[in-house]
Amino acid sequence: MTHPKPITVLSEEEQLLQSTVRRFAAETVAPLVRSMEEAAQYAPGLIQKLAELGLLAIEVPEDFGGSGGSFFDSILAVEALAEVDPSVALIVDIQNTLSVNALLRWGTPSQHQRWLPQLAAGMLCSYALSEASSGSDAFALETRAERTAQGFRLQGRKLWISNAREAGLFLVFANLNPAAGYRGISAFLVPAGTPGLTVGRLEHKLGICASSTCEVLLDDCHIPADALLGEEGKGYRIAIEVLNEGRIGIGAQLLGLAAGAWKHAARYAQQRKQFGRAIADFQSVQFDLAEMATQIEAARLMVYNAARLKDAGLPFVTEAAMTKYFVSQVAECVASRCVEIFGGNGFVRDYPAEKYFRDSKIGKIYEGTSNMQLATIARQLLADPIVI
Repeated sequence: MTHPKPITVLSEEEQLLQSTVRRFAAETVAPLVRSMEEAAQYAPGLIQKLAELGLLAIEVPEDFGGSGGSFFDSILAVEALAEVDPSVALIVDIQNTLSVNALLRWGTPSQHQRWLPQLAAGMLCSYALSEASSGSDAFALETRAERTAQGFRLQGRKLWISNAREAGLFLVFANLNPAAGYRGISAFLVPAGTPGLTVGRLEHKLGICASSTCEVLLDDCHIPADALLGEEGKGYRIAIEVLNEGRIGIGAQLLGLAAGAWKHAARYAQQRKQFGRAIADFQSVQFDLAEMATQIEAARLMVYNAARLKDAGLPFVTEAAMTKYFVSQVAECVASRCVEIFGGNGFVRDYPAEKYFRDSKIGKIYEGTSNMQLATIARQLLADPIVI
């Protein structure tokens, strides 16, 4: 907290990326939002279009088919997509801030050569950490890994795994040495279709419905030795460091959600008439919109600053936790007030307000609950007491 804060002004290249993704979201994603929501799945071909735009491997070097961009570029893309549909933004978020990030940092050259081109070309990687007994206590894992003559054997059950239905690769966390506690956890790259790996029941969710959330079953699942990501027993470090960065990605998703809800509310307020006037003419509605916009701008500064810190190689764990905690509050508040500005139409599915509200709720839960973010913030600050 004593280091200088990188600036949050966008460069010309970043502005171009932002405008390109916003145009894609408006022209390609927006017409599909309602049908994807009702079908609870992504539209055919959409993931491939994201890949063609370079959004599934933003930080992957160009030699592997990626865009060769920065972490901040990933954040801009997630934000822009979430303005239109947070479900689609989640594809880009998980792929870049969690899965690709882990593979780039801890993968071997051969793992890079095998998987990065496929991820850039349209394969999704699903991040399989959560279990029934490990929510906020993410490392109370019951999934086990055992060494075999050929490699490893995985046995266990993962829950609430995003994009599991569409994934071609799973980053699975399992305990190779339970006696060592969390220090026994290792990470493994498991291709879809591996015997013993089954994508199970699809969860029917309150929001982000197009994004598949499933259980993943590992029953006598044998994988080769080169499926290990990083060193044995370092899975906890991989998970922690990647999730710290992923929280900035969730902040970007929720920021985009809030901005999208605000834009719909502002437009509708100028169209809806009461007492012979547009409701936007009433001071109470103007103040509502002004306060919402102020909260969104504060959230944007926090998201951008945390991402800049990460790219600059500066400490960012506290800022990432603050970002996710604060922006999740802003998103839920703005989405709720959007529903109210729409009035009765905000409560029905013919209008976009209710979807933003439903989608916002998960922000306080996944990738670390709000209470866990507060615990992280307090722990970090008390370890290095300074004047705020």
